[in-house]
Amino acid sequence: MTMQSLWEPKLRIERLFRNALQEIAKQIIMRIGDAGDIDTIRQTLQKMSKAPELLTYAEAAAMQMVTHLCADSGKTWRQAAFANSRGREVYQAIQRELQGKTGRLLLEQVQRNAGIIRTLPNNIADDITQYIARETLKGRRASDIAEEIKKKFPEQTKANADLIGRTEVSKTQSALVESRARQFGIEWYVWRAVGGISGDGRTRKSHRGMAGVLVNWNDPPAPEALFPIIGKSGKRYRSTLGRYHAGCCPNCRCYAEPVISLDMFSWPMRIYRGGSISRISKREFIKLSGIAA
Repeated sequence: MTMQSLWEPKLRIERLFRNALQEIAKQIIMRIGDAGDIDTIRQTLQKMSKAPELLTYAEAAAMQMVTHLCADSGKTWRQAAFANSRGREVYQAIQRELQGKTGRLLLEQVQRNAGIIRTLPNNIADDITQYIARETLKGRRASDIAEEIKKKFPEQTKANADLIGRTEVSKTQSALVESRARQFGIEWYVWRAVGGISGDGRTRKSHRGMAGVLVNWNDPPAPEALFPIIGKSGKRYRSTLGRYHAGCCPNCRCYAEPVISLDMFSWPMRIYRGGSISRISKREFIKLSGIAA
C-alpha cells in the first residue's frame, strides 16, 4: 500500500453508513405505499421525522460511522508517522486526543449526522409538496398525483440516502483529518482526487484541477472559481459552493493527504495561495512552511 492510498476514504465505512440510510429509506417507501392520498402521505412523513425510534436509529447509525472513521483514521496516522520517523510522537498525541478537541469533534459529528438522517422524511415531504404544487397547477387530479408519488419517490428516496451517505462520510473524514493535523502542527495537505491525478472518470473538472495541489488548512480554495465550467453560450456556470477543503462538498470523494514528510512527494509541486495556483520548489516550500525536509 502506498502512503497516498493510506488516506483514501475506506469504501467499507461508506457502504455500512449507506446501508443504514437505505434501511430508513425502505421504511419511508413502505409508509408512502400504505398511504392512500396526498395529505396522508405528507402527514405520515412528518410523523416519521418526529418518531423516537428514528432518533434512536439515527444516533446509532451516526455513532457507528463516526467511530469507525475515527479508528481507521487513527491507524492511518500511526502508519504514516512510523514511515516518517514520527511514530512515537503521533501515537502519544492520539492517546491524548480523545480527551480534548478530537473527542468533542466526534460528538459534534455524531450529533450533526444524526440530525441529517432525521431530516430524510421531512426533505422528502418537502419534495412531495413542491411536486404536488407543480402538478396541481397543470390541472391534474389529486388521486392521479398520489398514485404517481408512490411510483416516483422510491427511487428518489434511495438516491437521497446514497447522496447523504457518500457526502457525510467524506465530510466527517475530512473533519477528523483536519482536527488531528492541526493538533500535530501539520498545516498543509495535498488535495487528492479518487482515481489519481486526473480522477477516475466521475471526478468533476474542478477537482481534477485541484488534484495534487498543496493546500493550507487556514486557506481553503474555491475550486469552481479556479477551474470554471464554460457553457455553450460562452458564459461561466455559477457555483454556490464557495471555498472548501477536499471532501467537503456534496457527493465529493476527494480527500486530504497531510504533509508529514516532504520526501514523500515529487517536487516541484503545485500550491494554492492567495486565490491562485502556482508551482513551488521543495526549497521554497521549506522556507514558506517551516517544515524540515
